[in-house]
Amino acid sequence: MNREREIDETELVDFAQEPEQAHRLHKALRTMSSNPNVDNRLQEMAKEVLSGRIGMRDVIETERYMGALGDRMQEIRRAAENETLADKEAKRDQVERWERTRREEEDKDRAERDGPTRPPADTGRHRPRGHRP
Repeated sequence: MNREREIDETELVDFAQEPEQAHRLHKALRTMSSNPNVDNRLQEMAKEVLSGRIGMRDVIETERYMGALGDRMQEIRRAAENETLADKEAKRDQVERWERTRREEEDKDRAERDGPTRPPADTGRHRPRGHRP
């Protein structure tokens, strides 16, 4: 099977301005590209960026993609306006759980990406036992 090339997160650093943002953007694009609940235009945009056919700067200059993003933002705003207090509290709890999970996943991803940490090198200096600075 011929698999299409996919950019890696380092190719997003210019747009994202820092490696951690580029990592999150890459992950979001991958999610958008394969999530059936995402608008077809946004899926297409994510696939185009991930394939390297367009850059993120091209996305913000493309009316089709910006229109899709604007439409989605309006849907989110309308849904927020129609929420009850109970809905808002339930959503807040859900977001807190999601953020906890996301932080744990990002910590795991970061640890895998950065590799094992090494203990500090022994400087050869030793304090006598019982001595406190």
